[in-house]
Amino acid sequence: MNAVTNTAILRCALVGTPNCGKTALFNALTGSRQKVANYPGVTVERKSGVLHTESGLCFNIVDLPGTYSLRARSPDEEITRDVILGKLASETPPDFLVCVADSTNLRLALRLVLELRRVGRPMMLVLNMMDIAKKRGIEIDTNKLSEALGFPVVTSIAVRKGGTDALVKAMDDFALTRAGMGGVCSWAPPNAAELRAGQNEADKIIRAAVKLPAKPDTLTTYLDSVLLHPVAGLICLFAILFVMFQAVFTWAQPVMDGIDAGFGILGDLAKTYLPAGLLQSFITDGVIGGVGGVIVFLPQIVILFFFILLLEDLGYMARAAFLMDRIMGGAGLHGRAFIPLLSSFACAIPGIMSTRVIDNKKDRLTTILVAPLMTCSARIPVYTLIVGAFIPAKTVFGFASLQGLVMFGLYAVGILSALGVSFIAKQFFWHQEMSPPFMLELPDYKVPSAKSVVLALANRATAFLKRAGTTIFAMTILIWFLASFPQAPAGATGPAIDYSLAAMIGQALHPLLAPIGFNWQISVALIPGMAAREVAVAALGTVYSISGGDAEAQIGTLLAHQWSLATALAFLAWYIFAPQCASTLAVIKRETGSWKWMWITFGYMLALAYVAAFITYHVAVMLGAG
Repeated sequence: MNAVTNTAILRCALVGTPNCGKTALFNALTGSRQKVANYPGVTVERKSGVLHTESGLCFNIVDLPGTYSLRARSPDEEITRDVILGKLASETPPDFLVCVADSTNLRLALRLVLELRRVGRPMMLVLNMMDIAKKRGIEIDTNKLSEALGFPVVTSIAVRKGGTDALVKAMDDFALTRAGMGGVCSWAPPNAAELRAGQNEADKIIRAAVKLPAKPDTLTTYLDSVLLHPVAGLICLFAILFVMFQAVFTWAQPVMDGIDAGFGILGDLAKTYLPAGLLQSFITDGVIGGVGGVIVFLPQIVILFFFILLLEDLGYMARAAFLMDRIMGGAGLHGRAFIPLLSSFACAIPGIMSTRVIDNKKDRLTTILVAPLMTCSARIPVYTLIVGAFIPAKTVFGFASLQGLVMFGLYAVGILSALGVSFIAKQFFWHQEMSPPFMLELPDYKVPSAKSVVLALANRATAFLKRAGTTIFAMTILIWFLASFPQAPAGATGPAIDYSLAAMIGQALHPLLAPIGFNWQISVALIPGMAAREVAVAALGTVYSISGGDAEAQIGTLLAHQWSLATALAFLAWYIFAPQCASTLAVIKRETGSWKWMWITFGYMLALAYVAAFITYHVAVMLGAG
């Protein structure tokens, strides 16, 4: 290949095994200049970013999903293979590959590198996490490694300022000179014998270029002796989850109060400067009250994502999956299902998409079917509203928030129901098939990258705000319209909403929902909740004509006076199971390639919601909470 000019835009693909620090390196190189979308036709995330170097070159960098081989046994790995081989019609083939390897664990990475070498594209190897390798006494002769591989090898520390300077300079030199140019593609899907031969060659290179320490890393060994212990490890895991759920309810409150006060000021200003009538009602009740009533829960969602991202970067997630393998295996779930299910606590959509790490098709399908039962962040506004209104804000056992304990219980019910559904599915649908043994590489413990966590949190918060500005906004406007028209006739004595379309719809549905303790206002709130669960909060505020400052507290106070405790508990039970998220159902259809499984998910969750609410309501009434 010829040298490039400084005005060229070079396409660079980052590829590597899972947990090699590839995404941290991508964030360090591209910073805020990132775009996240999906590849056309599939729900595989496409992350790309731009890097401008001091020499004037511009790199368009694509972060490919992690893989151990180009054999492609999952949708994620298929995308990685097709991008590298230039098979995607919608994707321009990369000009060169940057293969990222964990310096502390080179065996599987080098086998992938040897396989990539057969593709024939120019490439270079980046030894990431060199600081950890040096701390452990691992010595790597990069010159010998480069000589054995036949292309440049450079080191980096993605999480440290200036840790990628040598890599950027090497990319400049590599691009301008096309050192180590590629050749003819000779890659073909390797068989078992070829994989073994590749691993033997990788081990031979490691023996020649890598010197391992005489003593193992005692800190990692000590931590794993506790965190992977069958008893102590589970105690630690549940303690982490307990702290996470307590934090979601308690740490976010000051920020939530500030956001609530801000929207209250906006509502008061609208009432002051707008004449009384439909326009004022539209702005205060529909726009400010509706959207503000959902955005106020953003701090809780950010805290939940923060814990999940922190645990992933720390290297704990894979260990949690190992701990849960025996428990989940007894319920018919593969150990690899733990990470998708834990991701579903934030949102079922990425959780369902991440089931691609499960090789067995039926294990993957089972995980997809139960992922929506995990308590996603969209349920938090509903849970927080009802728990705050009906559960006293007091401390129990001397340290725990009672409201936080109830929240923890709601999450626990979701988890147990998922295990129960997976057990039934395994016993009655495909019990004759055995799942393959659970094998997962444990990444090294490492200090999380603050930059990576902040960028990921910013992306999640932005996605939630976009959702609030589109789907949620549209639904709140729809509810306002239904609650405002037609207007009460002249001389009417009852509340204006009693004459509206919302009341007509609610009264029509009420006979179906009355047996579970729901009134017609709840019936109306459930309809827009089909688009997004959190819309129910704004819908209740609109139906009950709540507006102005401190809308969340106003709704909670009103519900506490108008609902019985039995109705509130039934409402919580409904939301544990109800399939009220159109986006999740669409992703299930897309991931399974079948309308059948989408409707099965919708049907069984709706049935569970109704039965759970029915039992909860009538038991609560029998106990005197009606």
